[in-house]
Amino acid sequence: MSSAEVLFDEPHGAQNGATALYAGDTGQLPIETRKVLVQLLTGPALEARRHEQLWPILLRDEALVRSRLAELFLDLVVDPDMQVAFTRQADTGELEVPVLLRRAPLTFIDSVLLLFLRERLTQAEARAERAVISAQEISDHLGAYERAANTDRAGFLKRVSASIDKIRKHSLLQKIRGTDDRYEISRTLKLLFSVEEIQSLTRLYQQMASGAAPQASAGAADDDEDESSAPH
Repeated sequence: MSSAEVLFDEPHGAQNGATALYAGDTGQLPIETRKVLVQLLTGPALEARRHEQLWPILLRDEALVRSRLAELFLDLVVDPDMQVAFTRQADTGELEVPVLLRRAPLTFIDSVLLLFLRERLTQAEARAERAVISAQEISDHLGAYERAANTDRAGFLKRVSASIDKIRKHSLLQKIRGTDDRYEISRTLKLLFSVEEIQSLTRLYQQMASGAAPQASAGAADDDEDESSAPH
């Protein structure tokens, strides 16, 4: 057994290689714990409501999962109140390490949309309701920024649609079954913006929507990258 393997506690149910799942399998973790790791690595999050079978496994084996992720220079973030968990690059200081998780580039419209969804999520939670929103509501809200986007109407609507698709791809919007244009906002989004970032972005976007020149940069330009902790 290697020195690295000694650092780990014996996983739940691991006895005499009983966790081998297929020919040549040298893994030590039971299948359900492996599924937790895969979900966290493929992202963007593991949620109790969406992953009912995996959430209790994560809580049971949290220390072990955290150790395995640390081997990849990743940090596990768990919010027990929101019942959401995700991974992010560990803060390794001056130590140079390979980066496994990539940040998704955000356009200005993407950033405005995320901020709007974050606000709607907060409002829904205050009323103890599901955070549900329609594509039309999104278009109406982003329409205030059409002038700032400096494009034609058809082009702007195309960008809005592309932005919705991008946010859906990262599972921050989940389409509600049986509907054509209604979505539920993922609670993971609440972890991506601090109060200070929300206030800063809100001021900046209000200035841009009114036609005023921005007084500060909030990283929302077309070529900027997402500076939040959202994986993938």
